[in-house]
Amino acid sequence: MKVGVISDTHGLLRPEAVAALRGCERIIHAGDIGHVDVLDQLALIAPLHVVRGNNDLDAPWAEHLADSLCFDLNGWQTLLVHDIADVPVVLDAAIKLVVTGHSHKPLIEWRGERLYLNPGSAGRRRFKLPVTLALLEVLEASIEPRLVSLLE
Repeated sequence: MKVGVISDTHGLLRPEAVAALRGCERIIHAGDIGHVDVLDQLALIAPLHVVRGNNDLDAPWAEHLADSLCFDLNGWQTLLVHDIADVPVVLDAAIKLVVTGHSHKPLIEWRGERLYLNPGSAGRRRFKLPVTLALLEVLEASIEPRLVSLLE
């Protein structure tokens, strides 16, 4: 299963991001969406798992979005939150993938059997941070994450 992971679009869905996400079977957005049009465009590519970010809290269109989600990705129990500070200190042992955003800093880090993933920011560049998203190849026994740079 090919899964796209994007975060911190802040109302900007770059054509490079759309191109990178084509062919995904699911898309995860880790918050700070910025505008409902971003979700509408992503939903045309694949089914979505979405949480709202701190910049989405006052947006009427985002009121129905959860602050955290737990779901299954091809046998991988997944926790999705915007800010890593909202990840519980003690996680259910079944959670094998933790997806966050907020920092704009991409991260792929295995902590034992659990993968922590932050796809970075796919919106406007912040400071000198890269503009990225992540793609996951999710198999029953393994998960292969990789970052995709959207700007040179």
